[in-house]
Amino acid sequence: MSDPSTPPARPPSRGGIFAASFVGTSIEWYDYYIFGTAAALVFGTLFFPQFSSVAGTLAAFGTFAVGFVARPLGAAVIGHYGDRIGRKAMLVLTLLLTGGATALIGLLPTYAAIGVAAPLLLVLLRLLQGFGVGGEWGGAVLIATEHASPRRRALYGSFAQFGVPIGVLTSNLAFLAVAGLSDEAFLSWGWRIPFLLSVVLVVVGFVVRSRLQEAPEFEEVKRRREVSTVPVAELVRRHPRVLTLASLASIAPPAVGYTVIVYMLSYGTTVLDYERTTLLTLIMLSTVVWVATITAAAVLSDRFGSRPVFIVGAVTAVVWPVPMFALVNTGSPGLAGVAFAVAAVVQGIMAGAQGGLFSEIFPVRVRYSGISIAYQVGGMVGGAVTPIVATALFGATGSSTPIALYVTALSALSLLAVFGLREGSARSGAETGPAAPVRSPQE
Repeated sequence: MSDPSTPPARPPSRGGIFAASFVGTSIEWYDYYIFGTAAALVFGTLFFPQFSSVAGTLAAFGTFAVGFVARPLGAAVIGHYGDRIGRKAMLVLTLLLTGGATALIGLLPTYAAIGVAAPLLLVLLRLLQGFGVGGEWGGAVLIATEHASPRRRALYGSFAQFGVPIGVLTSNLAFLAVAGLSDEAFLSWGWRIPFLLSVVLVVVGFVVRSRLQEAPEFEEVKRRREVSTVPVAELVRRHPRVLTLASLASIAPPAVGYTVIVYMLSYGTTVLDYERTTLLTLIMLSTVVWVATITAAAVLSDRFGSRPVFIVGAVTAVVWPVPMFALVNTGSPGLAGVAFAVAAVVQGIMAGAQGGLFSEIFPVRVRYSGISIAYQVGGMVGGAVTPIVATALFGATGSSTPIALYVTALSALSLLAVFGLREGSARSGAETGPAAPVRSPQE
């Protein structure tokens, strides 16, 4: 019998849910993007010095890609326990895994100090980082959407998406803070500071997430004793079509995003002679547009449906890569800024719709596994491979046009896939029967 003097637990406010979803993903993506920035700017020199300039850049981007290989595995393992134990515990775990690996990278000796062990340790920590990120996005989306009313599901699903541009913003700010150092100081110790700062950010995220309540929809599944025994196996056996289409739909956002955030840093500084600080500043400024577009797309998704809005974003992702490279190739910082700002709109439209869409197409009992695996498989194809292919294509052709066409083709694949998704199918009973009731958070 409960103590009548103890007040009942109050549902979290919208601000509390936003903080738990957004703060963690901001930290996770800060960690991830500083690695991508370092891969473009310093890792080729410090960890692969025996290679030529192009080969060193490819090796650094290859190390960047290794993290994406670990992401689907992290999505499957963390998603399994997220569907078995709960969303909250896994969100704390992903934060500690990614933040710890990032801080250790900042302490890592270079090739000049310990030889081949340096790149091997870098790859190992990158794998650990990627494993943690693999389960982050799915949990952050669900802890928000599973607290939301049906009329606000896309808006709440967008909370986690703000972490991506804010991660880009803070990572670029961190690198801008040290970019003014001499090349010698930057290569010696300056690049380490953004990695070590992640320790402070992880502490903040841990405090916020440790105060979080479990998602009510998952609690309802537990109450009914309907928790899946092996969620990934059930997902693959019962929902292969939705998993495949969602994975393909997830390719376009990272394909566009990592072309700008990762590849353009290398391409712009080495081929087009942009200043490093110029490109970092332009990318940072584009995040303002990115955040605004996510908000607008989420609101429109709740009004018109997440699938139509995502389709609009995918269409723009097909159209924009060729003019984007044309603008950057002029060598004009102003035109490059326009290119990056429009690319931010492209990503923001899809990001604002994606959380709501994905939480509607998978049933609660396998939802953490489903949206995590789909998101990370798309990220591996669109994000990991794109900078490597772009570097190789330019090395082979000396032109950016094949790169733009490659990104266009990946985006077209996502566009076709999203046409096959049925929004709301999991909740309507088309896939799994009646859905658990939804509890609205306190406004």
